[in-house]
Amino acid sequence: MPRLARENTLASFALALDAGADGIELDVHATADGVVVVHHDPALANAAVISELSHRQLLGETWEASQIPTLRDVCELVRGRAELFVEIKGDGIERLVTAVLAGYDGACAIHSFDHALIQRLARGGTSHRLGILCEETDADPLAIMASHGALDLWPHHPLVTRVLVDDVHSIGGRVIPWTVNELSDALRLSALRVDGICTDDVSILPSA
Repeated sequence: MPRLARENTLASFALALDAGADGIELDVHATADGVVVVHHDPALANAAVISELSHRQLLGETWEASQIPTLRDVCELVRGRAELFVEIKGDGIERLVTAVLAGYDGACAIHSFDHALIQRLARGGTSHRLGILCEETDADPLAIMASHGALDLWPHHPLVTRVLVDDVHSIGGRVIPWTVNELSDALRLSALRVDGICTDDVSILPSA
């Protein structure tokens, strides 16, 4: 709930759970010593790069950094109360991420703009459901999903049409558009039968 608490923090995730969220979407990077942390950007506001710092160095960097949870922290908070949707943003950190999620007793899925990373996970035989993010319509999303082993499609919400939703459903996939912060958009997408809506404010979503 970034409108009420800083995004990608335990406080924000707790607010989302209290508001009835069915899923928690988060972004991950990894520190130089292999700790998977939850943060949107690869660097802090002071330009310190997460992947170049140890976890201890990261937490001591700024007040902002002291609020950054680990992926394991979030798993312990959620404890299966909602599906975890983990967007991998750090380069080549998929094995670190899946190692953390291996100990999580709850529904979880992995997605990324890095389609090659998703393909590597699929070819490695991961048990986690995989998804790809897209923000353009130049390519055939179903073809990309099939070639990369993905079952979830995360399109920018203006791209979603009835045809797209029906096509993805025909292969057993899910459509989860991002980032939807207006009720009018949420109502349109709900009418198209999307499988989830990624939002900064759970309270704006229409009830089931």
